[in-house]
Amino acid sequence: GFKVENPAITNRQYLRFAGTDSQRASDFQNLATGAIAAPKLLLGVRGGYGAMRILPMVDWSTLGRIMKERGTILAGFSDVTAIQCALLAKGSMSSLAAPMLYSEFGKTAPDKVSCQQFVEVLTNPNLTISIQDASLTSQQLPVILTKGEPKPLTGTIWGGNLSVVSALAGSEYLPRIDGGIVFLEDVGEQAYRIERMLYDLYLAGVFKGQQAIVFGALSGTGEDSYDKRYDVAIVIRQLHELTGLPIYSGMPFGHIGKKYSFPLGATCQLIPNTNGGYQLAFIDYPIIEADAIQVEGLWQTA
Repeated sequence: GFKVENPAITNRQYLRFAGTDSQRASDFQNLATGAIAAPKLLLGVRGGYGAMRILPMVDWSTLGRIMKERGTILAGFSDVTAIQCALLAKGSMSSLAAPMLYSEFGKTAPDKVSCQQFVEVLTNPNLTISIQDASLTSQQLPVILTKGEPKPLTGTIWGGNLSVVSALAGSEYLPRIDGGIVFLEDVGEQAYRIERMLYDLYLAGVFKGQQAIVFGALSGTGEDSYDKRYDVAIVIRQLHELTGLPIYSGMPFGHIGKKYSFPLGATCQLIPNTNGGYQLAFIDYPIIEADAIQVEGLWQTA
């Protein structure tokens, strides 16, 4: 059901990047100027590093306005977090934390669950996700870490890849959300590096005025070479003491096989349940008509 445009981008290369900075910025700026009509879906090809380099070269305010008018959905994660943060901070526009063209849909056998959940968030204006297990974040953590009884709360959920979010601390491209809910995930970072990045955000005042922190997958963290007891659970408990914020773990999204896509920059309600888990309910984000998409085509081979 998708008509793919701009396929040349998949073969474009400059050094380690998908083209020069000017070329990559133009992919967005041409939409902002109207040189190219905004599509219904802007799908990232893959992550890595490099999106940060183009942030000053795009009129995010105008792009956000045009995307709202068109109902355009930007989907991606990992390094695309830089684009998502800039779009929300300067253009007040939401996006989707979701799989990407090369890293998921380009697989020989794309993950069926990830594909189904991608279409679910694309087509469902009232997405809900339930979590009962914190193991994707840490097996040593409770699902909800809080000083009192967990209570329902509502706010704008924002964030993404921890490495990218922390690198934007202090810049104009990091969203300033009052009463927000911060989402963070990462891969291949040892516990001390995760803590250092969280301290970057804490010392920059990013957690002030937030209602909660939600952690997705923190995968491939490994053991600390100085003390094996120092792990992700210790780091997150320290963050809880520093901020006093409730911390929700185990959100099924990140650098993992089975991803549950969800909106960033949308209104999210966090609802604790009676079994010690919680539910996230999302509203106020653009969608695509369900009958326009052949879901099975995303994972079936021709």
